[in-house]
Amino acid sequence: MVEVKGAEILICGAGIIGLTVARELISAGYKDICLIEKEDALGRHASGRNSGVLHAGIYYTPDTLRAKSCLKGNMLMKEYCKEHGLPLFDSGKVIVAKNEQEIPILKELFKRATANGAKVELIDETQLNEIEPAAKTCESALYSYDTAVVDPKAVLKSLYDGLLQTGKVTILKNTQFKGIKGSAACMTTKGEITFGTFINAAGAYSDKVAHAFGVGLGFSLVPFKGIYRKLRPERASMIRGSIYPVPDIRNPFLGVHFTRGIDGSVYLGPTAIPALGRENYGILKGVDSEAIEILRRALVLFSENPKFREVAFTEPKKYLFKYFFEDARVLVKDLRPEDVIPTDKAGIRPQLVDWKTKELVTDFMVVKDGNSVHVLNSISPAFTSSMDFARFIVNNYINNAA
Repeated sequence: MVEVKGAEILICGAGIIGLTVARELISAGYKDICLIEKEDALGRHASGRNSGVLHAGIYYTPDTLRAKSCLKGNMLMKEYCKEHGLPLFDSGKVIVAKNEQEIPILKELFKRATANGAKVELIDETQLNEIEPAAKTCESALYSYDTAVVDPKAVLKSLYDGLLQTGKVTILKNTQFKGIKGSAACMTTKGEITFGTFINAAGAYSDKVAHAFGVGLGFSLVPFKGIYRKLRPERASMIRGSIYPVPDIRNPFLGVHFTRGIDGSVYLGPTAIPALGRENYGILKGVDSEAIEILRRALVLFSENPKFREVAFTEPKKYLFKYFFEDARVLVKDLRPEDVIPTDKAGIRPQLVDWKTKELVTDFMVVKDGNSVHVLNSISPAFTSSMDFARFIVNNYINNAA
């Protein structure tokens, strides 16, 4: 068993952000890096449970971190997959409008995408039929050329193996963060580990880790559950790439959509159901002692944030097949209830909330405090953005640290 007493840089969390930050640190010349991971394997949570879609910078307000890093991250991830022989499906994506009222939003997405450097095109119904015959839209749709799909767990394993091969990185699994001791020691379930710099990449637990350092006390996470269904295998061929709805751009959720994966399976989802735990993947699975506090936070948002209230009214219905199916059916020409079957795929979106404003934080957030750096709100498109975002973190918060 590997035992580590200290490291130049200690990273909490070996998800996609932790691994890519470690990789970027190696490129920057660091030689003594340790990652701690509470699970016994990689990809147990968001990094391994996402759809594998590489987004192309369409939805995000220009000049935000998400907008700046998404397309660059997309290109870097594609390049990495090609170099390492990992599965990559250049699927493309269409965003379709259900009615005339959604056309202005579709045009706004086109403006945002163009401002962010994405290769997109507003297409008519004839063009849509050539690209994605099963999709239907009102008048026009948005086509994204650069959207692609990867295998998230294959990417994680490749990054993990590459880091270990450098001889400069130690990754301790089954090692949970328990707190800090002084300003340069981390308490874990495997004992004390000293550090020169601490990087919090703990995903769904990043707020808890930050709070242990006295950082981000006005922010905490509210989990949203994404459940999926899938097309029956014999019907999967009806979807060529990805079909997305026009989203409600007031909220950071994209709506139930169709995604053809690396293996040819087509998933429908995810939902954005307020959850009762950071790992609440089932009905009751993952509901723990924090559930009452999470419920309290959700009730505060429900009473004071109309946008959250709308999500809380509409999304839980999608546990029921009828409502989930209705969301999916309007995106395609011919979908029958018997075409859609259950799947155990589910994920949690750990959404940061600013409790001063009672608003959901819509951008990535990085906070430096002394010798600690905290990556908060690593929501979608964090997987897509990760390689460019990691470079941003290292260049701006580690290499240029005062």
